[in-house]
Amino acid sequence: MLWSIGEANSWHLETAGSGWDALDRVQSGFAPDLLLLDLPRRDGDSLLVLRWLRRTRPGLPIIVLSYPEDAGHKREAIRLGAQDFLVRPFDEKQLEMTFRRHLGPSNQDVAEVVASEGIEQLTDGVFFVGHSPTMQKLRAQAELLAQADVPVLILGESGSGKDTTAHLIHTLSVRSGCKFLKVNCAALPENLLEIELFGTDHGSPTSGSRPKCGKLEACQNGTVLLDEISEMPTSLQLKLLRTLQERRFLRPGSEVEVGVDVRILAATSANIERAISEKRLREDLYYRLSAFTVHVPPLRQRHEEIPVLLQHFMHQLAKRYGMAPRTFSPAVVEACQSYAWPGNVKELENFVKRFLVLGESEISAGRSSPEEFLENGFESLSRGTAPDQGMTENLYRDSSGLGSLKSLVHTVKLEAERNAIAAALEKTGWNRKAAARLLKVSYRTILYKIEQYHMKAPESYSSPFIENGYRNGNGLKNNGKAS
Repeated sequence: MLWSIGEANSWHLETAGSGWDALDRVQSGFAPDLLLLDLPRRDGDSLLVLRWLRRTRPGLPIIVLSYPEDAGHKREAIRLGAQDFLVRPFDEKQLEMTFRRHLGPSNQDVAEVVASEGIEQLTDGVFFVGHSPTMQKLRAQAELLAQADVPVLILGESGSGKDTTAHLIHTLSVRSGCKFLKVNCAALPENLLEIELFGTDHGSPTSGSRPKCGKLEACQNGTVLLDEISEMPTSLQLKLLRTLQERRFLRPGSEVEVGVDVRILAATSANIERAISEKRLREDLYYRLSAFTVHVPPLRQRHEEIPVLLQHFMHQLAKRYGMAPRTFSPAVVEACQSYAWPGNVKELENFVKRFLVLGESEISAGRSSPEEFLENGFESLSRGTAPDQGMTENLYRDSSGLGSLKSLVHTVKLEAERNAIAAALEKTGWNRKAAARLLKVSYRTILYKIEQYHMKAPESYSSPFIENGYRNGNGLKNNGKAS
C-alpha cells in the first residue's frame, strides 16, 4: 500500500498488489509520502523489496506490518531500510500516530530539515551529498560498482570524500548487512599492519599472548577499505595480491590457511603513476585493484554543494556542542563558494566549527570583505594552526588593530576550555554536576562557564532529572533525587 498525505492532514491511499508491484510504481515515477509494506504471513522473502526501495527512493519512509509469528523479522526489516515495524494486532490510532511520526517536520526544527534535504545518510557521521552534476554521476557509478562485487580503486585529494564513496558502494551492495571496516595503511609500521590485516597466532604487542583475528577475517562477507594503499609495505602488497587471487591467506605464525569472502576497496590521495615508478606501489597489485577506478572530485569542482554542506555542518555541530545554530550571510556563502578549499570537506567542516564559536563579526573583523577574509586569513584558521581574533569582547588589541601575542594565547585557552566543557557535558548527557566532577571544578564554576560561552542543552537533554542522573545509550540512569 502506498500512502500520500493531502491537504488538511487527510490521507489519500494508493494500493498495489504486492511489494514488488509497489516497487514498479515507485520506479516508474510515483512519489508517495509514505509506503506501508504489508508482509504476508510467514513470507520473509518479501523483505527483499526493501533493499530495492531504499536504492530507488532513499528518503521514502517505509513502515512494515507483520504477524506475531513473524515478529523476528523486525531487525532485518530495519537493517534493510524500514523506518518502523508494527505487529498485529494494532488499532487505528496507533497506525495514525505512526504515520504522523514519519510524515512532515512536526517534531523537527524546519531549518534542520532544510539543512538535511538532499543529504543521503549512510551511517553515523557519514553522509553523501549529490547536489552537483559531478557527484550525481559519481553516485550512479557507485551504484553500478556496488553490484559488481570486485575490487575498486578510489582516487582523490585528501579530505575530498574517498571514505564516503567507499561507504556508499558498500551501502548499495549486497554486502551492506555485514561489516564495513577501514585500515589506514599509512598509520602503522609493517609488523603491526600485517597483524591488523591478517591477524596472528603468536600474540602481538596489541593482543598479549592470545591469537588475534585480523580485519580481513573479522569482516567476513563484508567490505574492507584499505586507505592510502600506496603506503603499504611492498612485502604486504604481495601477500594482499595473493589473498585477492586465492581468497585465502596464511595467518602469521600459523600453517593453516584462512578462507575469506571479503570485498576490497582501496583508496589513495597519492599520484599513482609516481607511486608505481618509485616502486612504492606494485604494478601487479595496481592492475588487480584498478579494473574499476573512481575519481572523487575536489570540493572546488562542486561548489554547488557548499551551501548545503554549510547548513548541514552548522546544525550537526550546534547540536553536538549544545549551541544555537548561527546563520551564514549571503556574502559569506558566496565567498565560500569562491574559495578553493585546498583541504576539501574537512577544511569546510573546521571553518563551520569556528564560525559557530566565533560568529561572522569576530572572524571577519579587520577585513574589508568576506572574500578577503577567506583568501587571506581563512586558511590557517580553518586548519587550526593559528587562531583568529578572540572569543570574548576583551581582545587585547594593540594600536595597529592586530591581535597581540597575549590575545592569541588567550584565544587558544578559551577555545580549548570551551571544547573541554562541551565534551564533558556531552559525555555526561548534560548532567552539569557530573561534568563538574569530571573536569574537577566546582558546580558553580561549570554553571558560570556554560553561561559565559552561551551553551545550551539540546532538547533531548531537557529532562528535570538530568541534573542528578546520567543519560546514556540505555536511557536515564538515576543517581539520586531530582533537585
